[in-house]
Amino acid sequence: MSKNTTAAGKKIRVRLYKSINSCQGRHRTSVRALGLRKINDVRELVDSPSVRGLINQVSYLVRIEESA
Repeated sequence: MSKNTTAAGKKIRVRLYKSINSCQGRHRTSVRALGLRKINDVRELVDSPSVRGLINQVSYLVRIEESA
């Protein structure tokens, strides 16, 4: 059996806490891919390797809040 985190349904909350005005274009795209648009915008996303990769790329712009 494969190790799949989506089967467990674990979710994480991601909050945009810094502006995307003066960052790289790739990082703006990553923030938009996470579904974040404005400062203090929060999205609840499925904890998957692809989402974690996007979060790691823009870790200086977002905060991660574990949701229960």
